[in-house]
Amino acid sequence: MIITYGLAESSLGLVMVATSERGLCAVEFGDDEAMLLAQLRASFPHAEVHVTDPDANASLQQVLAFVEQPERTVDLTLDIQGTAFQERVWQVLRTLPAGSTISYSELAERIDNPKAVRAVASACAANRLAVVIPCHRVVRSDGGLSGYRWGIERKRELLRRERKDT
Repeated sequence: MIITYGLAESSLGLVMVATSERGLCAVEFGDDEAMLLAQLRASFPHAEVHVTDPDANASLQQVLAFVEQPERTVDLTLDIQGTAFQERVWQVLRTLPAGSTISYSELAERIDNPKAVRAVASACAANRLAVVIPCHRVVRSDGGLSGYRWGIERKRELLRRERKDT
């Protein structure tokens, strides 16, 4: 497998966008380029990884535009790699409109597995496609924010942007 990636600064910090031959396979936020690259290599340990010019990386530019303006759409082929359960969770998340939220328990019910609340949370944590698979829209049953792989402040800001709060 060959993966190409690009890095760029966004208002939410550094963004890494990676693609395989099959499509977009990772969108990660971070504060350190070396850490992001290490995470990419750990996620795809058998892949050959190459950097691309950020300005020539159309996937990166599209994701950056989406981060800054969540009313836009991301029209990219996805290379979603997960278990069947994870993919069911992620598919439901992709149907949620921007600005909306869902609790972990509601999400478990939507996939017809109401007792799988912790497994749903684990699926969200395993998501490699930040914002494209909007796990930031999952909240606690009381509506409060809970963990987010890329930091709770990023989650709060993503939700604020989607709701167009000032």
